[in-house]
Amino acid sequence: MLRVLMILVPLALSIYAFIDCITTDEKDIRHIPKPIWAILVLLFPLVGSIAWLMVGRKPGTGAGSAGRRGGWVAPDDNPDFLKSLEKDGKSGKSDQSPEDGSAEAAKDETKPDADAVAELERREADLRRREAEIERREKGGSADDAPPAG
Repeated sequence: MLRVLMILVPLALSIYAFIDCITTDEKDIRHIPKPIWAILVLLFPLVGSIAWLMVGRKPGTGAGSAGRRGGWVAPDDNPDFLKSLEKDGKSGKSDQSPEDGSAEAAKDETKPDADAVAELERREADLRRREAEIERREKGGSADDAPPAG
């Protein structure tokens, strides 16, 4: 197991350092040009990788740095994405708004559908009836004693 680790750890470090070296911008590289750093990392895997990570790049430009190369940013932290949502929302609302622009017509759009209201009232009445039936059963009455649902 230790032999495997002694091979895999430097190999992983070399691969990481090489990829990091290749993907780093020229302006973030210190002391030596980028191609020479890449050759050093390939020719001297352990020493070259450590040298690259320690002195080859500017501090704060690691692989996990979001500022590097305009790295990936979560949508809720990305101002461009949030602006596009606002723009889409405004254009979406304008597409759905009434053509005459009156406030009264806009209120009609937000008014719930009559069928939906009727369905909601029916469900609420059914729920109240079931709750009353459960209370009667708990008090000792039977479901047969309940008045017919109307």
